[in-house]
Amino acid sequence: MRRNSFFRLFFCMIMVYLWLSPAFSGAQEPLEILTLKQTIESAIKVNLELKSSGEETAAAVAVKKAQRTIFFPTFSAKYQYNRKDEGMNIGDFATGAKDEYSFVSSVTQPIFAGFSILRQYDIAKLGLDAAEIKEKLMRQDIILDAKTVYFTLLKTQKLRNIAEETVVQIDAQKNVAENFYQVGMSPLNDLLQAQVELANAKQELIVAKNNMENVESDFNTMLRRPINTPVAVKDILDYSSFEKDLEYCFTQADKNRLEIKIADLDVEISEKELQLAKKDYYPSINLEGNYFREGTEWDVDGGEGIFDPSGWNILAVAKWNFFEWGRTYYGTNEKRSRLSQAQFRKDELLDNIQQEVKKAYLRTQEAEKAIITVEKAVEQAKENFRINQERYKQQVATSTDVLDAQTLLSRTMTNYYSALYAFQIAKATLYRVMGQGIIE
Repeated sequence: MRRNSFFRLFFCMIMVYLWLSPAFSGAQEPLEILTLKQTIESAIKVNLELKSSGEETAAAVAVKKAQRTIFFPTFSAKYQYNRKDEGMNIGDFATGAKDEYSFVSSVTQPIFAGFSILRQYDIAKLGLDAAEIKEKLMRQDIILDAKTVYFTLLKTQKLRNIAEETVVQIDAQKNVAENFYQVGMSPLNDLLQAQVELANAKQELIVAKNNMENVESDFNTMLRRPINTPVAVKDILDYSSFEKDLEYCFTQADKNRLEIKIADLDVEISEKELQLAKKDYYPSINLEGNYFREGTEWDVDGGEGIFDPSGWNILAVAKWNFFEWGRTYYGTNEKRSRLSQAQFRKDELLDNIQQEVKKAYLRTQEAEKAIITVEKAVEQAKENFRINQERYKQQVATSTDVLDAQTLLSRTMTNYYSALYAFQIAKATLYRVMGQGIIE
């Protein structure tokens, strides 16, 4: 009986192990193939800099709301205890208590502060606008980064495949050369040359695989996934020409670049800060209202020596610091210089944008022309390699001819895919410098 129980327990343990085992529970989940759109959306969703920018916007909202409250009256209260060494008496009358408790509640309404309250609120509003635009700008940068990593990944995949195919082709050529050498149909140097080229091709394949690993790590880091997560993306072999001219690109950049809007806001903020610096040229006026209670006990309800246990008053207070050794003057000069700096930065930005647009446009045109040129050469290089292989088998060509044809084919294929994905990256960059955050 005990033996049967042991076998039942052992059988249950085996079944649980098999149920938990990946081999028993089924094959691993199929690797998700990400499209360009999915990659960009995932990058936007997990990007920490964008989240930080969102928090900056939230902080700017709080600053704006805080500045708005300055327009409203301020309420305060004060409770005070005063212990004297002795009470005050005049004749037989007590004119002051030895222990005094007082409670004062106040309300203060700013009437005029040299326009400073309004200027501070305007600066807070402009700061919020700038924070929101910077958040959108960060999103455009993420889109460009995601596209760049995506197309770089596709290019390194193609270059790795070319390197693998090159190893296979040279290895096949080496085998043919070895067979020919063994039967005396080709010299030893044909075999040696093929062996050397095979060793070089294997080394290039190692480099290509390492490059692939590095780009996959970049891809996973961008999506905030474990760095060794397997990567699969949908290939993009077709492309659409960029048919607009350079003037169109300039116009779009002037219209859409968010950096220009930020520069405009910086200038406007500097103008408001200059106006704010002039506030001390004017007096400040506040309206104050107070209600007070006094007493000899903690409940501030009068007592001996307290002649006015409660009351209220209203004050209109005007204050003007009319001489401060030029402090306001120098502060105003500083803000005026800051305004000039902001204007200079905007002018410099406009010049840089023009240059960025032209460079991106020329790179796009160059890459597209390279695709068209190399695309025609690919089939020619394939046919040239095939012909030299057949001629070598018929002993009317040398091993050098075959290896040269293979090298030409590998270089042509490399140039083609490099041009193809360079065009995709250049076009994505061109859209970015025109201020267009296009996902696809």
